[in-house]
Amino acid sequence: MNLVDSNLALIAAVTILAVISPGPDFAIIVRNGLRFGRKMGLATALGIAGGVVVHTTYVLLGLSYVVAEYAWVLEAVRYAGAGYLLWLGASAFFPQKSDTQAESCDDVVSVSFGGAFRNGFLCNALNPKTMLFFIALFTQVVSPETSLALKLGIGAFISLTHLVWFAFIVFVLTGQRTQKLVAQWREGVEKVVGVCLFGLGAKLALDA
Repeated sequence: MNLVDSNLALIAAVTILAVISPGPDFAIIVRNGLRFGRKMGLATALGIAGGVVVHTTYVLLGLSYVVAEYAWVLEAVRYAGAGYLLWLGASAFFPQKSDTQAESCDDVVSVSFGGAFRNGFLCNALNPKTMLFFIALFTQVVSPETSLALKLGIGAFISLTHLVWFAFIVFVLTGQRTQKLVAQWREGVEKVVGVCLFGLGAKLALDA
């Protein structure tokens, strides 16, 4: 196995481990999947994948240097991301706009497709840990000699991995068997996820 193949294997392994690790993206997928149903959950997954495209783009454009050299940029993103997570967490305790209780998860729709997409997009794009992950990945594993096509391919792979994994989570959450299990505890589960999001936001804001 040559150096390029070794690096690609390492990137694939690191990406998969990073994606499946619980974090803000996972929490927002659980929240939207349970609260708004399969369609909006998939929209959220698509938004997360879109956030990954943003990270790939600024790294390829060289803007990662700005993030690395000017600490205030990362700090600004950190506080913006923390504020957004705090708001998402608190929103779990807001009453839903739906006037009727639906038996099926797919019938509960109180957010637009664009709104669900925006939830996932901002959750990922404003996560400073994701920013640092991309900077480290592209500076430590991808060499300056790596072709632009290969870099774009790596970015596409990372984005697609996020989309596939979180779409899978959505389908599991909104399956009939899962819905039957969580139906009577859905409101409680949503509040637990809300507390987790709020906690992640608070931790992000307080981290030195």
